[in-house]
Amino acid sequence: MDNLCEALKKLKLASADSSSDSVEGGLDCVLKALAHNNAEASEKIQEMGVLPLLPTLLAPQSSCTPKVANIIAEVAKNEFMRSPCVEAGLIPPLVQLLNSKDQEVLLQTGRALGNICYDSHSLQAQLINMGVIPTLVKLLGIHSQNTALTEMCLIAFGNLAELESSKEQFASTNIAEELVKLFRKQVEREKKEMIFEVLAPLAENDVIKLQLVEAGLVECLLDVVAQTVDGEREEDISELKTASDLMVLLLLGDESMQKLFEGGKGSVFQRVLSWVPSHNHQLQLAGALAIANFARNDGNCIHMVDTGIVQKLLDLLDRHVDEGNVTVQHAALSALRNLAIPVVNKSKMLAAGVSDVVLKFLKSEMPPVQFKLLGTLRMLIDTQADAADQLGTNQKLVERLVEWCEAKDHAGVMGESNRLLSALIRHSKSKDVVRTVIQCSGVKHLVTMATSEHMIMQNEALVALGLIAALNLGMAEKDFVSASLVQVLHKLLSDERSAPEIKYNSMILICAVMGSEPLHKEVQGLAFLDVVSKLRSHENKTVAHQASLTEQRLTVQS
Repeated sequence: MDNLCEALKKLKLASADSSSDSVEGGLDCVLKALAHNNAEASEKIQEMGVLPLLPTLLAPQSSCTPKVANIIAEVAKNEFMRSPCVEAGLIPPLVQLLNSKDQEVLLQTGRALGNICYDSHSLQAQLINMGVIPTLVKLLGIHSQNTALTEMCLIAFGNLAELESSKEQFASTNIAEELVKLFRKQVEREKKEMIFEVLAPLAENDVIKLQLVEAGLVECLLDVVAQTVDGEREEDISELKTASDLMVLLLLGDESMQKLFEGGKGSVFQRVLSWVPSHNHQLQLAGALAIANFARNDGNCIHMVDTGIVQKLLDLLDRHVDEGNVTVQHAALSALRNLAIPVVNKSKMLAAGVSDVVLKFLKSEMPPVQFKLLGTLRMLIDTQADAADQLGTNQKLVERLVEWCEAKDHAGVMGESNRLLSALIRHSKSKDVVRTVIQCSGVKHLVTMATSEHMIMQNEALVALGLIAALNLGMAEKDFVSASLVQVLHKLLSDERSAPEIKYNSMILICAVMGSEPLHKEVQGLAFLDVVSKLRSHENKTVAHQASLTEQRLTVQS
């Protein structure tokens, strides 16, 4: 430690008169001390006020520069030294050195900046604002043969890519091209992993997604999948997962997805389809998620259903009914739900037996699977009266829906259950479906749904309740009373924030329940006439007209 103190004193004197020989000797001594006991030596450097002298020693042409940058890199390994490094003004001269042609200077400078800014988003953002990203991308291209420099760039990219503010800068460089070029050359697994760690955060940006697809990343990923699919080692399984996950991520961008779909004739699309029947769970998952992503526009959905993809997904689901893989179930149901959105696909998918296979998962206790199951059935029965009738009279299904309508811990499942319950009534318009819903105690949930904060759900509930009142008021009467339906309708009509459709359907429902004596009494007990009279001057003509009709009905029956 005495030697270090001596060296630091000499360093202070030498830096003042720029005596390079003394500086070199002092720097060597400091590096030796840091190698022996980094924390203790760093403290001494801080104590003796040497850090503020270092910016003057970071001259681009100086032979001392690599050693000075190395000292900063070593010192900044200690968390307690990072703020002092920033306060000593070391960041700007280090950033300047990234333009050096000396590979050792570049390496030590990159290490120094990386260590100073480690785990600090604000300092990393400062580097981004100082324009280090285009400089580092350029360095990666120039020095791709230098393993140490390449790794330094990759570590820097991995840290910076986590910040949202970096994505735009990365997108304006040829990072995609450089990373794919580098990936193709890699034989070592560790280096591939480093590149993957940079690709994953970058691929979250839609512009970069497309650049990566155009640079040929997909072909690289498909090669990795082919090489690792039968591997049993942990690293093979890990690499397969990373490559297939990244593939799915690239498909989340609309442009990149369409480029790979190529009208359903793309070789990439065909390769991904072959993953679905695979015996590997990870590939089954990635294949199903890829189909769900390709199914994000009607044209793609129609093409896929016409080319038999539904059967592949049904076979996959059948393999996972008992003791199944939840993520695969969720992904396959997501794909089916998306495919069922275009009207022309619904009858084809119903004819293929989709609803029968989906119903096998009613026993699932996993909320993500329940949520997708409900969404798939709701999409399938939209405008399909026969299917809605068939499902709406399936007591097991309706009982499960009523149960899930109370799943307060899982708002998504609760919302979808309510919506499907309402949809079964609205699309079937069937007395049998209404009877099944009443018998299974579903009415109270539809009344609660009418108070939802989402207008679309309120409206769906009111239309379903209107059909229940029209088709079987006598049987629903008790449920309407116990669920305080009349009070709910009064509140909806009185609330100025209620949308015109809500007011309109609430008045239709008021007229429909007047045929029940107990409900009629409840209507009379609340000042409905006052509320409805005000709506006669509503700016929406349909609402105003219905208000006049409702007022007449209330007046006649009062």
